[in-house]
Amino acid sequence: MEHLDDGLPMAAEHLDEDRPVDLTAALARARSPQRPGHDTPAGTAVPAWPGPPRPIPGAGLADLDPGALLRLSLAASDGSGRLRPASSAGALHPVDTELVVGTGCSLPPGRYGYDPLRHRVHHLGRPPDNTPPGMTAELSVTARRTVSHYGHRAWPLLLLDTGHAAAALFLAARALGAGEPELRLDGGAGRPLAAVRIPPPGEVHRPDGPTPSQPPANQPKPEELLARRSAPPPLLGTPSEPALRAVLTAAAHAGGVDLRWCAAVGPPRPGLVELVPDGTALRRFAAGEARPSLAAWAAGQAWIADAGAVVLARGCPEDADAAHIRRTHLWAGFTVHLAHVTARRHGLTARPVGSWQQADLGAALGATPGQDWIVHGLALGTLHADEENTT
Repeated sequence: MEHLDDGLPMAAEHLDEDRPVDLTAALARARSPQRPGHDTPAGTAVPAWPGPPRPIPGAGLADLDPGALLRLSLAASDGSGRLRPASSAGALHPVDTELVVGTGCSLPPGRYGYDPLRHRVHHLGRPPDNTPPGMTAELSVTARRTVSHYGHRAWPLLLLDTGHAAAALFLAARALGAGEPELRLDGGAGRPLAAVRIPPPGEVHRPDGPTPSQPPANQPKPEELLARRSAPPPLLGTPSEPALRAVLTAAAHAGGVDLRWCAAVGPPRPGLVELVPDGTALRRFAAGEARPSLAAWAAGQAWIADAGAVVLARGCPEDADAAHIRRTHLWAGFTVHLAHVTARRHGLTARPVGSWQQADLGAALGATPGQDWIVHGLALGTLHADEENTT
């Protein structure tokens, strides 16, 4: 089995404690046609947090309720860990969560490790000085879980999964009426990879940096978040133009300035479509059937050739530096998660697609090679089948 750092130059970048990796080289290898080897053990699903597990107390009306937030975002629905609301490649869930809790929460101020299988926390120590009110979820990864199945292709998936986890926390805060969440998906080095600060209810604050715009009428409901799952293939049936436009609009409004969005559609007019500048319609900017090529690029998943549509996040050129790579993939995971919820709201089936090889969409369209790669995708359909709880 190959590992992320096999044959790669060592650098100061860490996905976990033991695997420094050159990010540019790792992403180039993940995008190559080289196939992973055999599976290896994934290790434990939860870090060995010190100390006894503690239940999360219920909250009063004026306090933030971490228990409810985590139930809607990261908690497993059964002991296997496969039924978490946040999407994860291979249902391997590599994202680990530490909570930095200030005042205004049902949990006493402190730093905690979260166990999503048991929905319990482990007290790790005092909070840092000047910890703001509310709760900050710091997201890191245990790379071994994803490497165990995807080998050298794991690296971008780890960041996409982290973005999905951040989006799950963001939507849970919106659904429960907490203060406006603050996102840290800036691609900074070190740990954590990303963070989501959730203020107590009623706090008035304008977060720094991009914040997804979502009208109050489109706020998610708790039951809607608990019901989100990735639909199993096949995803047949072409979405209507209004539904597809709504999904692309959700993606365009979610942030991630390094990304552009389009969708591959099939007959009667196969091609690639994108939003017009004012967002009121779709325009076709490339003609021809793209879905078979997407199926080949997406680790040979043949079912994608028959999907009703495939929404694509594009960007991250081959000469991108480490911060750009991290930022682009974090925002892609975050945005596809929000688009997935929008798709379900419009009656569509949907499944994130994270593993892409040789997917230089710009070069395929005749532009300069190496500048416009597919980073993430969301396959859509209209015909509903029994949904399974994996991605």
